[in-house]
Amino acid sequence: MNWMSQHWIALALLTGYTGMLFYNAYLGSQASRGMDGYYVGNREMSGVVVGISFFATFASTNTYIGHAGKAYEYGVAWFSMALLLVVFSWISWRWIGPPLRRFAAQWDALTIPDFLGSRYIASKHDATKHPLLQTSALVIVFASLLYLLAIFKGAGHLFQMFLDIPYEAGVGLTLLIVVLYTSVGGFVSVVRTDVMQGILMLLGSVVIFYFVTRAAGGVEAIGALRTVPDKEFLFELNGGIPFAVLLGVSLSGALKLLADPRQLSRFYALKDEAEVRRGKWIATLGLAIVLACLFPVGLYAHLILTDVTDTDLIVPSLVNDPGVFPVWATDFLIVSILAAAMSSMDSVLLVAASTLYKNLVAPFRASSQELLWTRTAVIGFSVVAAILALNPPGDIVEITIFSGSLYAVCFFPAVVFGLHWDSGSSRAVLWSMAVGITTLIIWISADLRQSLHEVFPALLLSTLTYYLLSRIDRSVPLTPDTTT
Repeated sequence: MNWMSQHWIALALLTGYTGMLFYNAYLGSQASRGMDGYYVGNREMSGVVVGISFFATFASTNTYIGHAGKAYEYGVAWFSMALLLVVFSWISWRWIGPPLRRFAAQWDALTIPDFLGSRYIASKHDATKHPLLQTSALVIVFASLLYLLAIFKGAGHLFQMFLDIPYEAGVGLTLLIVVLYTSVGGFVSVVRTDVMQGILMLLGSVVIFYFVTRAAGGVEAIGALRTVPDKEFLFELNGGIPFAVLLGVSLSGALKLLADPRQLSRFYALKDEAEVRRGKWIATLGLAIVLACLFPVGLYAHLILTDVTDTDLIVPSLVNDPGVFPVWATDFLIVSILAAAMSSMDSVLLVAASTLYKNLVAPFRASSQELLWTRTAVIGFSVVAAILALNPPGDIVEITIFSGSLYAVCFFPAVVFGLHWDSGSSRAVLWSMAVGITTLIIWISADLRQSLHEVFPALLLSTLTYYLLSRIDRSVPLTPDTTT
């Protein structure tokens, strides 16, 4: 009762926030009368809305907690991740978004496997059962499960640290809220909610930066940190980790902006080319502000915290410290960071469940109740992820980076070359996936990642395989199929 009276602002904000989630779910349900509405918002959404959703979806607890914490461990060199993320966000909207939106609309693609099938399968007869669609869908479902594990872990820790709710109960509460508004409202509900969450995240990142730097002694305290014994490594490229490895981690994270289905699906919903241009600047600037505020937090934490053993707990510990944040700021950040978790979780969940039903189940069990089965897949998939999150492997960044590596080696050649090179075949895509995944596993199993991150050799061999087989095979033209 004492906690509730002290943090009444957080309770009021959470109550209002949850109410808005369910209101968005209602509005989404009204717009989701058919598959196009539920999956891609009837392809009628504005660039401003989708741009905010794009960066809000990408900047999750992995950013607020994982990346900020890793800056504590790796120092200034970790900022290479932030730089690559901003650059790749712009690249994604400049060279991936426009053609992907256009081709997805012409081919009536609702998922990434749909796009790959339309682009690479010459014969459209019974194409829904083609190995390319089945394999790509399995990769998306598995990688999404890994990502959801990380977000559930972050949300569980947030409830535990901020609201004194047991970790397991926090995971369960997150599951309940996200499943309800995602399953009911579909894409429209997710994007409308992302806009609200994106605004909270922008404000929250600024609040975190201001109070942490003030507690550390001001922005200029970074210079004083250089003179602190045993902190020199923070300002060396190879101080916390070999830079070649760190660059690989950064690249695998940034490539998700070009190959991650939850990001690419945003382009499917845009109304026209003008909205793509608007969304490009909204998404890139929004992500840049969030990263610029959060990445330095790990450095300043060296001047505030001692005996840190789990970098995932740095930001929660700071936010919960009354010596760093006043009560009102803590309460606001509780809601902001929870919003960051849910803004990514709902998108991953919708993409995974939609792909699971449409590309893995529907081809073999046709049903006239597609929306009912998709909503069932949302619920079932999220429950499995939540159960596994009760004892997740690795830390948040490790889990999400591996899922990013999977997306990069499996979809980067197929999507990027498929949009801009009038060549390619289903065999080239399947073998590039197989070679990329095999290289990832071998590199990690042989413990070679200590000298070079696995995404470099895996992506190189995956792309080379795609290129060589595309030159050998008869190519599928890069034009919409008009045959029946």
